[in-house]
Amino acid sequence: MERGYAGIVSPVRAGKGEHMGVRKREEQNPADCWALEDLFATDEQWEKEVKEFSGKLDRFSGYTGRLGESGNTLLEAMQALDDLNSTFERIYVYANQKYHQDTGNGKYQEIAARTTRMSAQLEHTTAFVEPELLAISREQLEDFFAETDGLEIYRRKIEESLRMREHILSEEMERVLAMTGEMVQTPENVFSMFQNADLKFGQLTVDGKQEVLTQGNYIRFLENEDRQVRKQAFQMFLGRYGEFQNTLAAVYGGKLAGDIFASRVRKYPSCLEMALDAGNIPVSVYTQLIEAVHSHLDLMYRYVRLRKRALKVDELHMYDVYVPLARPTRQDIPFSQAKEMVKEGLSILGEDYVALLKQGFSNRWIDVYENEGKRGGAYSWGAYGTHPYVLLNYQGNLNNVFTLAHEMGHALHSYYSDHSQPYTYAGYRIFVAEVASTCNEALLIHHLLDRAAGKEEKAYLINYFLDQFKGTIYRQTMFAEFELLAHQKAEQGEGITAQGLNEMYYELNRKYFGADMVSDPEIAVEWARIPHFYTPFYVYQYATGFAAAIAISSRILAGEPQAVEDYKKFLSGGSSMDCIDLLKLAGVDMTSQEPVNRALEVFGDYLDQLEQLMEEEEA
Repeated sequence: MERGYAGIVSPVRAGKGEHMGVRKREEQNPADCWALEDLFATDEQWEKEVKEFSGKLDRFSGYTGRLGESGNTLLEAMQALDDLNSTFERIYVYANQKYHQDTGNGKYQEIAARTTRMSAQLEHTTAFVEPELLAISREQLEDFFAETDGLEIYRRKIEESLRMREHILSEEMERVLAMTGEMVQTPENVFSMFQNADLKFGQLTVDGKQEVLTQGNYIRFLENEDRQVRKQAFQMFLGRYGEFQNTLAAVYGGKLAGDIFASRVRKYPSCLEMALDAGNIPVSVYTQLIEAVHSHLDLMYRYVRLRKRALKVDELHMYDVYVPLARPTRQDIPFSQAKEMVKEGLSILGEDYVALLKQGFSNRWIDVYENEGKRGGAYSWGAYGTHPYVLLNYQGNLNNVFTLAHEMGHALHSYYSDHSQPYTYAGYRIFVAEVASTCNEALLIHHLLDRAAGKEEKAYLINYFLDQFKGTIYRQTMFAEFELLAHQKAEQGEGITAQGLNEMYYELNRKYFGADMVSDPEIAVEWARIPHFYTPFYVYQYATGFAAAIAISSRILAGEPQAVEDYKKFLSGGSSMDCIDLLKLAGVDMTSQEPVNRALEVFGDYLDQLEQLMEEEEA
């Protein structure tokens, strides 16, 4: 079951007195940095654990050929596998979070690279498990469950292996496939190093001053009221990717080749079916999402026309997408205030939920501010047995407040699951990962709208929420369609080139934004900056998760009996059942188009409200 970070590359804005320049890592206030010592007190302790892990690997290999021996042997092996995986998880998270906090630090580049090799070793050593499980007859397995105390806890895990029987290879083939792990991960590692450590964008002129353009502040410049600043940032930023488009196309083509290799070796008809099968997600969920969004593109076109009208421009360009349609009434929000806003907005979830928020805020779960070399965006991550961690690049605007709520949604989802499930089932799958985070955002926006001081603040908040719909349902579905088309192109044996990817992305952009948007030529290369494309068929789950979150938050806000309790059952479920069934605990059925359609109806309702506010203002 998946364990790892879940997050969104979030736009950020600098706040007065909060973070006006890009500091070096050693210049950060320790109180604003995550407490990685809660994982390992020192790097030396980490090294000691690495050595112990190596010994555990050797000992685990002793179970090779023995899983069908007896119920007790099978139980011992499954427990040893949990211990092995949880140990490696701690090692991997620590090393990579050290790397993420300063990707230019050579020491932590090296230890992160070591964990990639260790991951391949772990896969190689444990490759015999599933083939041997499949070799045990159903009758013998049932005898093992009946006669062995403690083995029943692993029934679901074993049943999942049996469900995927036709895609599990022989022990020898599984070992060979595991040996390719580091090689297959190379495209993602190359992209990460290029994007986070090597790529520089230069300086642009803002209010007569030179400012450095970075991954972390790019969207801030696109939010600037000065259209020339927006245009300059847009052209400089994507122009840099354009300079490397052929290299990046080759890197992404390598990733596609790895996906196709894995899907064919495992006997899947397509990369999409392989990706979805791990969570037992019907392919129809993916295709229905695209179909549902296509059927509501008229609402996106209304949004574009509204934006064009509000900005009073003859032509709306892609660099006009992020600038707010209404002036923010809350600017330069200190992080201390952001934490209070989040606690108040999520108080509807109960005292226990708020108490956990306070614990995270007070005990350095969060790495707050941007520094040189720090990984961009935001995410939540962690290891079983320790509290979750949150990486932010907080720069003081309302958008960052929502990012805090979003990432704490992930963190508390992990907390509830880790404290309710054994290690085997504590990690939740990616399909449900975005539900808790987006539910938090939906609850927070409702709280702030209820307390809006006047029409201007209400208009700003509605605009913000509309932009979340646009960025999450429409934009992520566009990404999902691009990913599907790119994989299909590669699966059909067509060459992957920068020109081909550019043309495909550009046409999708035109389709999703409509005739009232000028699709500037620079937008064609935007695919080259999306890190989630290196986790195949991930991004669609932002859209499905958003739709599910709207449904859940609507139940909670309506005061439906047991709505909060049902939601916490979902949060506590980990991977103890299929994702579709977990969401049903919270009252949502994602096998139908209803949640997506309903979410887009809510989008239409908010469009109506903003249009009405604008008409009143114009009158």
